[in-house]
Amino acid sequence: MTAPTFNQHYPYPAPIDAYGNGGFRFAGMSHRGSLLLLPSGVWGWDVTDPAGLTVESFAKVLGEHDRIDALLLGTGATQVFPGPALRKAFIEADIGLEPMSTGAAARTYNILQAEGRPVAAALIAVA
Repeated sequence: MTAPTFNQHYPYPAPIDAYGNGGFRFAGMSHRGSLLLLPSGVWGWDVTDPAGLTVESFAKVLGEHDRIDALLLGTGATQVFPGPALRKAFIEADIGLEPMSTGAAARTYNILQAEGRPVAAALIAVA
């Protein structure tokens, strides 16, 4: 297994303006691929399939555990529940883990982020 890469970074939290066609629009920019939306900003995320999620996939999220109450996990076109090891890692980090479709996660993130809540999102891109 290779370590996750967080290849691109926008240094501010930003709402999602649009999603689909394999990417996202935010802050007047577009990004092809999946994203992590964290207190430290928006990060490119090399995850393409919820079946491949591991604890290592969330290294950046877990590294900011003291600034996040909940992670909205957008698992693509449909809701996919994470396995026990991933759920355990989030329980130990005291971060709520909320899996849902990517569209639902993006919409929910926008609302909670606008309210100033300590929320993050991990969004797998959808076609």
